Amino acid sequence: MTASAPERVTAPGGGAAGTTRSGQAVKAAVLVVLAAFFLLPMYVLVVTGFKPFDEASAAQAWLLPRNWSLEGWTTAWTELAPGLWNSVRMVVPSAVISAVLGSLNGYVLARWRFPGADTVFTLFLFGMFIPYQAVMIPLQQLLVNAQLMGGVFPLILAHTVYGIPICTLIFRNYYASIPPTLIEAARVDGAGLLRTYALVVLPVSAPAFAVTLIWQFTSAWNDFLFAVFLTGPASWPVTVQLNNVAGSMVVPYNQQMAAAVLASLPTLVIYLLLGRYFMRGLMAGALKG
Repeated sequence: MTASAPERVTAPGGGAAGTTRSGQAVKAAVLVVLAAFFLLPMYVLVVTGFKPFDEASAAQAWLLPRNWSLEGWTTAWTELAPGLWNSVRMVVPSAVISAVLGSLNGYVLARWRFPGADTVFTLFLFGMFIPYQAVMIPLQQLLVNAQLMGGVFPLILAHTVYGIPICTLIFRNYYASIPPTLIEAARVDGAGLLRTYALVVLPVSAPAFAVTLIWQFTSAWNDFLFAVFLTGPASWPVTVQLNNVAGSMVVPYNQQMAAAVLASLPTLVIYLLLGRYFMRGLMAGALKG
């Protein structure tokens, strides 16, 4: 006859369950404090944007406005509206094109082991480490000689080319994590390289596309250097317009804060829409490739 293990005795007040609930409450409290800490800059931006000019100062940054006003928001919108539209016209094509080209490149480099594939992939990676400043003058001269200066097209071209290396890296690592049996099954059914990509690989590529689109959208939206060098005032994106929202002698804090919020809203919306795929896509290609 064997002795059984003693049963765990819990206190009438809850015991282990009570301890678990206490730990969860502490974690929730810590998360709330951290969230409040990181949201403080946004609080200052929004509150200052609703202040009239005479209340918008560094000394009163933390105070709620005594007289709520939309003057800062209307002025900021008037100043930024052309730049916001220029940014949308530039960012959407460059993000989509570079993501599609990166997907095709990544699929070929991950699943078609042709001679020199690793060398080609290494050359793609070199493009990630070339700073904007190193190619600014040659790129500008090239666009001038090709009569492409001005307008939004030079920015689309520049951000598409600069986005291809990082998109290729993300897709190549993601496609390397796809089970080879799926590819082999498609080949057994008679599917070629492109048909396998379209029918098997592309339908499971949503997380990788989310990562590349978020990355490219944010990178192109926040660009300032290309915008100043490659376009004129009529085609300046929102970053250049935001830089120009400034006073000569007195700083209009309410207009600047409202303009900063308006300029950052599109990237925030993109993260909210695609954020659930972001970490999934990053982790999917982090284990292989």
